[in-house]
Order: sequence, then C-alpha cells, then structure tokens
Amino acid sequence: MTNRQRCLAYLRAYEQKNLAAIAAMFADDIVLRDWKIFVRGKGAALAETANNFAAAKSIEIQPLALYDNGDAVAAELKIVVDGEIELYVVDVLSFSPTGQIQSIRAYLGRGDA
Repeated sequence: MTNRQRCLAYLRAYEQKNLAAIAAMFADDIVLRDWKIFVRGKGAALAETANNFAAAKSIEIQPLALYDNGDAVAAELKIVVDGEIELYVVDVLSFSPTGQIQSIRAYLGRGDA
C-alpha cells in the first residue's frame, strides 16, 4: 500500500468514525496538531479523535487534491460536519517506514478561492 492509499484509508476511517481502524494506523509516538490543539502519543491522539467524533453527528470528507512526497502526503480537503459546517483544510500526514501515521498537521483554509 502506498502512503497516498494510507492517507485515503485514514480519511475514510475518519469519515466513518472508525476509531479502531484509526488506532491501527497511528504510531505510538504520533503527533497531532491543528489550529486549536497539540497532542503527542497514541492515547492522547485517539482521545482527541474520539472527542471530535462525539461532537459531530456526521462527517463528510471530500479530498480535493493529494500531494505526496516520500514519507508525507498533503491532502486538500472539504469537510462538512453535521451537514452544515463547511471546513476547508489541508492535512499533512507523515508516515513511518512501516506505514504507520507518525504525525498529522492540519491547517484551516478558506473555501472562497
């Protein structure tokens, strides 16, 4: 499986709120950072992910573009939460040599361009 495919599998699992699948993808020392939070470690990253799942009835993720370079993939995304909150985000995922997600850095953008 390529890192691009791993990224898409992560996005599908996130959209389906499949915490068990995401747990299998995360490295033990994962770093998760976005415009609101920073956590380190698999337990903390899974807890933050579970919080996001609990706060949303539904999550739709539409990849707009993917860019891969060696051990990292950047995904430009349109995310719709609960059918009404639209977010445009770039997620940058880095992968270990064994294919686990080592970090996710998320950047909030604008949808008017």
